[in-house]
Amino acid sequence: MTDIATRETRAVAATGGRRRQGAGPRRHSVGPRAGTIAAFLTPFFLPFVLFYLVPVGYAIWQSFLVVRRTGGQFGTSYTTFGGFEQYVQVFQNAEFRASIGRIALFGIVQVPVMLFVALIMALLLDTPLLRLKSFFRIAAFMPYAVPGVIAAIMWSYLYSPQLSPIVDLLKDIGLQPDFLGPGAVLWSAANVSTWLWTGYNMLIMFSALQSIPQELYEAAKLDGASNWTIAWQIKVPIIAPSIILTTV
Repeated sequence: MTDIATRETRAVAATGGRRRQGAGPRRHSVGPRAGTIAAFLTPFFLPFVLFYLVPVGYAIWQSFLVVRRTGGQFGTSYTTFGGFEQYVQVFQNAEFRASIGRIALFGIVQVPVMLFVALIMALLLDTPLLRLKSFFRIAAFMPYAVPGVIAAIMWSYLYSPQLSPIVDLLKDIGLQPDFLGPGAVLWSAANVSTWLWTGYNMLIMFSALQSIPQELYEAAKLDGASNWTIAWQIKVPIIAPSIILTTV
């Protein structure tokens, strides 16, 4: 028995030794993997650098340049480095500061509303009680696929006081909406943005919901959890990373 155990120990040691010897070349496979990763990423990063980072960088450089003239208004113009001169002039403009406040208000209100609607839609699509899931999923995602020009024409028609059937309907019940007025145009734009992007964010959340193991739902139901409890105490916490991603 001792001889058998000794032979087995030696065999295991020899096998482990061979495995350790064979594990050496695997360390050198990082290079080919890195090359494969670079090959897949290059088609994205090359246009990203050329058509996004380079123009943004050039625009930032241009913002530090100012045009000056010699010899009065009709003199010779030349471009020179002005530092933060233009930034100082812009931030001293009251209308520009007010526009920043409007954009901040737009984001504070529109983003939570859009993500909440997207989350509700994703939870509804993930319920086993819903029929025609494919139809509703495509219908919710369809606005994202509509070209921006077409969306602008469509919503300008719906907001137009002279053409919109929605405006006519609201007038018939005694309301006088002015979607393009000074007090409502910001929220009209927010409505268009919500319509365009809700389906896109819903699809990200729905994909995360599809990756949750069904065993969790079955265990929760055995413990007496309702569909409402499963949705808000199991599904939402698990897909929190996806919600954070869509928020960013």
